[in-house]
Amino acid sequence: MKIGILQCGHTPDAIRPVLGGYGQLYPAMLDGHGFTFQTFSVVDMDFPDNVNDADGWLVSGSKHGAYEDLPFIPPLEDFIRAAYAADVPLVGVCFGHQIIAKALGGEVVKFPGGWSVGRQTYDVQGETLALNAWHQDQVVTLPPDAQVIGTNDFCQNAALVYGRKAFSIQPHPEFQSAFVEGLATHVGDGKLAPEVMAEVRAKLPLPNDNARMAAMIARFFKERIPA
Repeated sequence: MKIGILQCGHTPDAIRPVLGGYGQLYPAMLDGHGFTFQTFSVVDMDFPDNVNDADGWLVSGSKHGAYEDLPFIPPLEDFIRAAYAADVPLVGVCFGHQIIAKALGGEVVKFPGGWSVGRQTYDVQGETLALNAWHQDQVVTLPPDAQVIGTNDFCQNAALVYGRKAFSIQPHPEFQSAFVEGLATHVGDGKLAPEVMAEVRAKLPLPNDNARMAAMIARFFKERIPA
């Protein structure tokens, strides 16, 4: 099964050479599930010709906001709507979660409650999963077809499913602890409060459930069920 990665941003320059970009992180996350991958850097206006150029689409994270006036966002929303209408499965992560919601009629805002960074726990279909987050923006109004299947106290709409058509999550199961440490050093320090960064680093040795979420994503692509 071929998965097309719609790359909506670039990982920070300071850590990309060692820890990879989105075109490397998602194949690594889904390694062992039998997929092949092709990356389209939509943030640089490199779009697929057709929604059927892949068997499923993974919409990546990004430093950008889904509400920003950027050249790649309108055609990306058009592509998402076309894939949804054509019943080609969609998965979104962080920005991808947000832009799918926006394209399908939801609302995304810069959350006034601030940032969620580092290891967080979520209730996903009654199961507690520990996943790394790095975001301020949130989906605050659901699209008509969306159902919440993952949440925590800070992020009410942390995982959404749209019937058998789309599955999206706010946290980053592609981020291992080393990547979060890099973000803390090169993005968080000087931008977020020192006590927040101290908590992020204190949780780095703790285990996460990236593999469990990767299995959910893989099952959705193959069976249209995120379980």
